[in-house]
Amino acid sequence: MSEIKIPVITINRQYAAYGRTIAAKVSEKLAIPYYDKDFVKKTVAESGYDLDAILKDGEDITSRSRFVNAIMNIAVGSYPDYVKKIYEAEKEVILELAKSPCIIVGRCANYVLQEAGIPSFDVFCYGDLEKRKIHAAELDEAQGKDISKYIEQRDTYRNNFYKTFVGTDIDDCTRYTICLDTCTISPDTCADIIVRLVSE
Repeated sequence: MSEIKIPVITINRQYAAYGRTIAAKVSEKLAIPYYDKDFVKKTVAESGYDLDAILKDGEDITSRSRFVNAIMNIAVGSYPDYVKKIYEAEKEVILELAKSPCIIVGRCANYVLQEAGIPSFDVFCYGDLEKRKIHAAELDEAQGKDISKYIEQRDTYRNNFYKTFVGTDIDDCTRYTICLDTCTISPDTCADIIVRLVSE
């Protein structure tokens, strides 16, 4: 295991840009936990909402949830109060998780930590749309869907959510320590780059 000089790593990503895959690889290499789906469960406990009313994989929305019609295609800045309450609960969880070395995927974690004055190594994963389509087609959640529309929908939601609570687009490079083209650089290599940089 490498010695970690920057103990908290955040990863934001375009859909199907291997963000969770890279988080898992970095987690294994550094022997620190990463939070995505488990993070949602923590948020449920903090917010008091039922799991079906929380984003399924950190930023996705279940088909059964009232969130589908409420916020999947919502305009920036017009989230209802219960979404804001969930975001506030997520902030508290992020700050709690950051008390020990970890990797946090999504949920504006880079911004939350920056605002709190907590050092973090912030990563944004992006990639060529055609290559992301190929990867998306392999994911269970995308089965039976129009892949192009699904990617656009997911990217739009993530950007709207980020822009609402942070004030800039999710792909604003000034918000990150490093941006990685994960469809050109393999997930294994991306993980190695992150491990090397957080250990220098």
